[in-house]
Amino acid sequence: MKSHKATGREVLDVEYGFTNRTPDKQLSKEALEWMKKEVIALEDLRFSEEDINFLSSAVPYLPQRYLDYLKTFKLNPREQVVIETDEKGELNIDIRGLWVETILYEIPLLSLISEAYFRFVDTNWNYDGQVESAAEKTKTLLNHGCTFSEFGTRRRRSYKAQQLVLEGIVRGAKEVGKLNMLTGTSNVHFAREFALRPIGTVAHEWMMGTAAYTNDYRAANKQSMEMWLKTMGNEAAGFALTDTFGSEIFFKDFVPPFSDVYVGVRQDSGDPIEYTELAANHYKKLGYPPNSKKIIFSDSLNVEKCLKYKEAAEKNGLVPTFGVGTFFTNDFHTLGGEKSTPLNIVIKISAVNGNPAIKISDNISKNTGDAETVRKVKETLGYTEKEWAEGDESHRWG
Repeated sequence: MKSHKATGREVLDVEYGFTNRTPDKQLSKEALEWMKKEVIALEDLRFSEEDINFLSSAVPYLPQRYLDYLKTFKLNPREQVVIETDEKGELNIDIRGLWVETILYEIPLLSLISEAYFRFVDTNWNYDGQVESAAEKTKTLLNHGCTFSEFGTRRRRSYKAQQLVLEGIVRGAKEVGKLNMLTGTSNVHFAREFALRPIGTVAHEWMMGTAAYTNDYRAANKQSMEMWLKTMGNEAAGFALTDTFGSEIFFKDFVPPFSDVYVGVRQDSGDPIEYTELAANHYKKLGYPPNSKKIIFSDSLNVEKCLKYKEAAEKNGLVPTFGVGTFFTNDFHTLGGEKSTPLNIVIKISAVNGNPAIKISDNISKNTGDAETVRKVKETLGYTEKEWAEGDESHRWG
C-alpha cells in the first residue's frame, strides 16, 4: 500500500491486527455472528451537532479542522474490516484503510468482542452489586488520596456494565465529598452523561505509526512529541507515554523543552516500582524539584496496587494519579462466587504504507508486530529485554 494525496495533504494507508492474549477464551459461533452484525452496524453511526459542540467545549485542544471533518465522517466496516476465524477457531481481525478513518475502530471493536464473549460464552454472572462495588472501590481510593480516572471502555463486560460502574464511581466520590479527585473518564460519551471530564493520554499507536512511516526509530520518540505539541499545543501536552520502544530509550530524548511542557509520564508496562525510580531519577538529573512532576499508572490496576504505587511515587518525589480500567468495568464473579476473568485483548497498528509497525515495551509479553522488525529495532536502539514477575499477560486478572 502507498500514501497518496487528498486535498493537498498526504494521507496514510495503515493496517491493524488483533491479538487475544487469553487464547483459552474464544468466541462461539453465535457470539461471532452477533459481533459481526454489530460491527457492520457501526456504519450507521454519525457525529451529531450536539456531539461536535460537546467535543469543542470539553476537548478544546482538538483542532477546528478535525471537528469539521467529523461532521461528515462515517465508518465503512464492510470495506475496511475483515473478521474471520482460523481452523482452530481463533479470531482474526484485519483492519485496513486511511489512518484518519481507521483509527476510530479500535475501541468499539474491542468492546464488542468482550461483550460478545460474555453475552454468549461466559454467561454465568449477572450485574448484581456492580454499582455498590464501584462505589466502595472509589471511596477506598479517594479516602487514601488516590486521584484517578476511569479507563475501562476497551475491555468492559458490556455497555451496561460500564454505565453501572460510572454510576457507582460518581456515587462513591460524592458520598465521601471528593468528587474533585475523580479526574474523569476516557469514554467521551459517558463523560457527557455523567458530567465528567473526558480525559486520557496519547496512545502507543502514535509513536508506532510515526516510526513505521519515517522508518527512523532513533528519532521516532522525539518526532512524535514534536508533532503532538505542534498540533495540540503545549497546554495539551498531558502525560508522556514512554514505553513504546522501551522507557530507558525514551528518556534519552525526554529533556527540555519536552520535559518542561509535559506534566509527567505514564507507566503502562514493566515493573511499576522500578519505573517510578527510573522516572524520578531522570527528573532529578534534569534539576526538577521534588513533587513538581506527575506520574500516572495505568497497567492492570486494582485498589491494592494503586495504594502501593502511590507510596512509591511519593517516596520518590513524584505526584501520583491513576487510570483504572478493567478492575472497574470487568470485575465480575460467577453466580457460584468464583472469579469470572476478563479477556486480555488488544488491537494494534501493524503497518503504515506497507512498513511494519511494532511495539517493544518494558514488558516482553506486551511486544507486538513483525518479529524480524522487532529484532532489528532492538539491535538499532540497543534495547535491553526485561522480564517482570507479574508480566504474564495471559493471566493478568487471575
